[in-house]
Amino acid sequence: MENVDVVVVGGGPTGLTIAGDLSRAGREVAVLERWPQINPSSRAFATMARTLEVLDSRDLADGLLAMGTTIAEVHLFGGATLDLTRLPSRYRYALITPQTNVDGALLRYASEQGATIHRGTEVVGLEQDSDGVTVTTQPKGGGATRAWRARYVVGADGAHSTVRELLGVPFPGKTVLESVVLADVRLTNGPAGRGPLLGSTADEFAFLVPYGDDGWYRSVTWDRDHRLPDSVGVEPGEVEEVLDRTLGRAVGLGEISWRSRFHCDERQVENYRHGRVFLAGDAAHVHSPMGGQGMNTGIQDGANLAWKLDLALGGADDAILGTYQAERHPIGRLVLFQSGALMRAVTLKPVLARWARDFLAPKILAIRPISNPIAGAFSGVTLRYRHGRGQHSLVGTRATEVPLRRGRLTEVQRSPGFVLVRRRGAARRDTDVLQVERTDAGPDLLVRPDGYIAWVGTTAGDDGWRTALRSWTGVAA
Repeated sequence: MENVDVVVVGGGPTGLTIAGDLSRAGREVAVLERWPQINPSSRAFATMARTLEVLDSRDLADGLLAMGTTIAEVHLFGGATLDLTRLPSRYRYALITPQTNVDGALLRYASEQGATIHRGTEVVGLEQDSDGVTVTTQPKGGGATRAWRARYVVGADGAHSTVRELLGVPFPGKTVLESVVLADVRLTNGPAGRGPLLGSTADEFAFLVPYGDDGWYRSVTWDRDHRLPDSVGVEPGEVEEVLDRTLGRAVGLGEISWRSRFHCDERQVENYRHGRVFLAGDAAHVHSPMGGQGMNTGIQDGANLAWKLDLALGGADDAILGTYQAERHPIGRLVLFQSGALMRAVTLKPVLARWARDFLAPKILAIRPISNPIAGAFSGVTLRYRHGRGQHSLVGTRATEVPLRRGRLTEVQRSPGFVLVRRRGAARRDTDVLQVERTDAGPDLLVRPDGYIAWVGTTAGDDGWRTALRSWTGVAA
């Protein structure tokens, strides 16, 4: 029997974020991953602004930016463009890089913090009691079983989650797109410009994202009249033909490095917590790939859950773990709605509906009070958690862009824990909590380990942050 604080099932970006954060806080974590190596055919390719902020607070963003390209606008139907340059973030763009690079960065992070990664390991049993959870594993392909004992278990093992199945948790929803083809292609006559490009007809769509300057793109294509089972191989010709028809030009497919056929579901579990077992990432919610939200939402699930598990392990009230469901389930539901709405707009078939879409979309996105919130939600920077009755309206919003006397908040939060942001000119407080001073005229703030505001001081010298901190941690400041 191997004893650890937390077992994380799944070594993708969600699981590795959780494992790295818990290990950074001094917890003993084991990651159980069935793949013997990083999955080389991962689907995600866009890292959004809010996720870059999360990665920067783990000192990972700059390294990943050096491995990809950035895009500041997304070209949609009818010539409509979603502008990311006005985002209230240091990262006024999306990073385009294969998920394998993000996986690799988070793997190094988790390993360096002390998490143990066990690859080629399949979970075959799970039992929990009032004190902890026992997980039974065996090598992929068969072999002797091994038992793990942990205070908590996180199922971050994807859409076909074994943890979710062992719990007997329903995954309600439906399939919304069949036979979507994902491929990395090299085009000799690719589209001009650096931004992603969406093309569609009444029966097809294609989404192209440039990977660099050498003609390589990640393509997503779909043909309403050519739907095959996921197991059927993808011929290069079917990718090129859809690209040519939807983009209105011969793109010249010179090379295709890999391709995969898959189907898209819209599903979400009702509860992210089941006793001492939690579901995160695709194990908890799946949706259309439109908008590139999957990996990003999973990483942010992990950033929300990890610090709460750490506090619970340290003796905080169990109620803190209930806030994971309260905060992340509505975000997951919103992402399902947004990605689903975009997918349905792209796949419209009636001629009149397509005309209306192409006519209205450019005009709507040209209106900044409309387009800015859409870009903010798309990037994740304007997503927020609900504040309690009587709390300041800033509670639940991210504090990332508060200007500080020294450095930026994401650099400060490379050390785990809460941060007290003092108003400009305010004296240091007598506390062991990490403190920084802001340079604008804003109020005192208590910032949670995930970068969101837990308390706002409305008057100078207000010590209400001590009560707020105690409510989360159970410990006096």
